[in-house]
Amino acid sequence: MINSTRKQVLEHLVELSELCPDIRFGQLIANLSYQARGLSNESIWDMEDEELLVAVKEQLEMFKARQAAPLVSR
Repeated sequence: MINSTRKQVLEHLVELSELCPDIRFGQLIANLSYQARGLSNESIWDMEDEELLVAVKEQLEMFKARQAAPLVSR
């Protein structure tokens, strides 16, 4: 059985993937690791599940805010 943090990460990744279907999954994970740990090669290896969960939630909020924002016409 997987722990609750990993389960939450997976559930949120499904939702995030639906919001950004053009981003490949590997890219998504790498980008989230940079957000969680900073721009280094080690980020993806050193990131803890709890840090990934925070990064996924932040990205979800960003994508949802973008969708909710009205388009400004010029």
